[in-house]
Amino acid sequence: MITVPPYLKKGDTIGIVCPAGFMPLEKAQTCINTLQQWGYKVKVGKTLGNQFHYFSGTDEERLHNLQQMLDDDAVQAILCGRGGYGASRIIDALDFKRFKKKPKWIIGYSDITVLHAHLFTKLKTASIHSPMAAAFNDGGSEDEFVQSLRKAIAGKAYSYSCTPNILNRKGNTEGELIGGNLSLMVHLIGSASDVNTKNKILFLEDVGEYLYNIDRMFIQLKRAGKLDGLAGLIIGGFTDMKDTTTPFGQEVYDLIFDKIKEYTYPVCFDFPVSHSEKNYALKVGVKHSLSVGSKRVTLKAIN
Repeated sequence: MITVPPYLKKGDTIGIVCPAGFMPLEKAQTCINTLQQWGYKVKVGKTLGNQFHYFSGTDEERLHNLQQMLDDDAVQAILCGRGGYGASRIIDALDFKRFKKKPKWIIGYSDITVLHAHLFTKLKTASIHSPMAAAFNDGGSEDEFVQSLRKAIAGKAYSYSCTPNILNRKGNTEGELIGGNLSLMVHLIGSASDVNTKNKILFLEDVGEYLYNIDRMFIQLKRAGKLDGLAGLIIGGFTDMKDTTTPFGQEVYDLIFDKIKEYTYPVCFDFPVSHSEKNYALKVGVKHSLSVGSKRVTLKAIN
């Protein structure tokens, strides 16, 4: 049974931390202002604006700051400022004892996939895969994707739709929604945060990878049994893909289709979850229904 943290109400506090890559404080200012306009208090963690080479601090600093937010009873949700890389360097040292007694929403995507997977696998607790601080900039705070986060943290029901892709496999299904960034889902295979995908709706997206590496990662998922027995599969945006000097020979959705064409569960391509601005807030671990039809694809949270 999945634990769903309490939804936020006006006056609640959202903590902002950077458990992975560096983010300048000024890049998060619009996010901070907007969260306050939504009626929330904001507690800025020490790692936002802090830098240690690529990271937002040493492993110890990032671990300590995230641990503080997890343990702080005055913080009702934790928004990760950005992803990048680094969450897996600290995940096994985090202490979730107090969090387990008083769970709160962990919000983010990309490298934050590590936290989503760990929360689902080890703590059976839901979290939110969604836009992070930079998405609020340049008018983004008003778009439907950032606004979908506003609705999700407040507990409002959601149902997202998109137009069908020619590669889709039609069907209707239900299951707990899990997934995130493909590279991180593959990175976690065999670890304590590895996700059991059986009977789940799996969603995947990625950015900036070579086509051959996407091919290799899907083969890894397949060989590890992660594509067997799914309730459904959602392929999000695979943006800024790169090719080798000698072309790989397939576009990204075509090579993914080749890896999953033998299965019979519903599949949706080009769903709006990605590293682009098209990135709906999704409650990881929560049961969803997926309908892949000839005219419309709909993903709906059931609880």
